[in-house]
Amino acid sequence: MRVSIALFTSDLRLHDNPVLRAARRGSDAIVPLFVVDSGVREAGFDAPNRRAFLADCLADLDAGLRGRGGRLVVRTGDVVEQVCRVADESGARRVHIAGGVSRYAMRREDRLRDALRGERCNLLVHDAVITAIAPGALTPVGGDHFAVFTPYFHHWESTVPRDVLGAPRVVRVPEGIGSDDLPSRTDLRNVSRGLAAGGETEGRARLRAWESGPMADYAALHDDLAGDATSRLSPFLHFGSLSPAELVHRARKASGEGAEAYQRQLAWRDFHHQVLAARPDAGWHDYRPRDRDWRQDDEEIAAWRQGRTGYPVVDAAMRQLLYEGWMHPRARLLAASFLTKTLRVDWRVGARYFLDLLVDGDMANNQLNWQWVAGTGTDTRPNRVLNPLRQAKRFDPRGDYVRRWVPELAGVEGAAVHRPWLLPAELRNRLDYPEPLLDLGTGPAGFPEARGA
Repeated sequence: MRVSIALFTSDLRLHDNPVLRAARRGSDAIVPLFVVDSGVREAGFDAPNRRAFLADCLADLDAGLRGRGGRLVVRTGDVVEQVCRVADESGARRVHIAGGVSRYAMRREDRLRDALRGERCNLLVHDAVITAIAPGALTPVGGDHFAVFTPYFHHWESTVPRDVLGAPRVVRVPEGIGSDDLPSRTDLRNVSRGLAAGGETEGRARLRAWESGPMADYAALHDDLAGDATSRLSPFLHFGSLSPAELVHRARKASGEGAEAYQRQLAWRDFHHQVLAARPDAGWHDYRPRDRDWRQDDEEIAAWRQGRTGYPVVDAAMRQLLYEGWMHPRARLLAASFLTKTLRVDWRVGARYFLDLLVDGDMANNQLNWQWVAGTGTDTRPNRVLNPLRQAKRFDPRGDYVRRWVPELAGVEGAAVHRPWLLPAELRNRLDYPEPLLDLGTGPAGFPEARGA
């Protein structure tokens, strides 16, 4: 009997899964395999919020496979050891996997390829599974990747993603292949209280709701902090519970400025993946080194993490992150700019903290967005500063976002909520809200901030 292994990584779905389709083609049976990778834990990327969301995704994937006559095989430990063990147990001669872009994913593929060769088993890596357009598919003349988004987007928007694949009707799994228990979020500690549920079923339901109305207004409302008019599909894209290629096809079939603006955000995701694929060191090293005089003030960093900087829109953003394990995209830019451009703290400090909490945190989007804000990444204006007061006036004019996440200021009316230090002293003393860490007119060590957009 011809057996192949479909090794799930960041593609935890049945719909539009080239890895699953290729494994089934030419095989009598397949082993749908997921390895709870001990290497991820050892590397410090095993955050509770992502573990909880992952548990939901795996449970939903297993249920979907069982509805088609199969099941998910789960193993725990080193990926290479566990895949080789399953290949030996099942007699598999092919292992299919989605291509990754991080240094860790690339090394994993190399290790797997070498180890499977000794088992007389081939590793087949499939591109354009975790992105709509494969990293490396679009390149400038004389270069291996696009370093600036706009020219990349011009090529991206004229490129048609691969065709969307249907979900399999039947999945046959060979008998006798043992599995560990599915992980459960109920067994985890330190999970954000407001963390969303995961899984392909939930993701597709959210996608249908998004397409049915909110996407049409995305261009006008996506930066509205209080309106929360974004798709919130990023966690499902991160875990591959939704296919980015399918989302691009569906957005292109829709009409209007909202769908066009949403496509641009999907293109940003592909852009960051192609940058990291070409420059894996950019995960922790400056993509474009700058002469930055980083500061290290532990008390200020702690205040930023806790949402106690004294600047309400920044604090609201950080408290949303703590509660939901997710943050509004505009708020991410504000929080990152405040840390790197106002407090002048190394972007790696903020990126590491976001990775500890964000359910959609990954090396491509998280790290390269942080570098974009810090001025060491792909931004063509490296000295850009986002002034939190001006940003709050533009994107939270009534203060509703702040009042939602900073309950100490819930009773402050109107836009005054963004400048609580201007309130009468008697009222200010009753708020239990901190004074600003610094004056935006000077910044730390006289660093000018008033020019911020």
